[in-house]
Amino acid sequence: MSTTTDTPKNIHQGRNIKRFREMLGLKQEAFAIQLGEEWSQKRVSLLEAKETVEDDIIDQVSKILKVPSEAIKNFSEEAMFNIIGNTYHDGSSSVQYQCTFNPIDKLIEIYDENKKLYEQLLASEREKVEILKRTQR
Repeated sequence: MSTTTDTPKNIHQGRNIKRFREMLGLKQEAFAIQLGEEWSQKRVSLLEAKETVEDDIIDQVSKILKVPSEAIKNFSEEAMFNIIGNTYHDGSSSVQYQCTFNPIDKLIEIYDENKKLYEQLLASEREKVEILKRTQR
């Protein structure tokens, strides 16, 4: 067991900060401004390259990114892929969608509604023609 780091294997805290920052659509420059005047784009870049990040910086970053500090400290791509790999098998989803209506019946309903609207429009146009005929006499 290593005494230099308290992070589990394969967790890169700087990369996690970068992932969360990018998910929010923040550029490094904008993130540096939010971190404070002693921060620059270059310093943010160096922070994101660090495998382990100091707890006080993680706490500051987590407040700005609005994510729990534990998410930055413990997010692991490997664990995520294991969860996904163990949840879905053979490319099929464990959730199956069951349609509660017959799509053809819905199509026929829409066709019938369209036909009724067309007939109403036609009747309205016929009324207009009759009114015009009466006014011209």
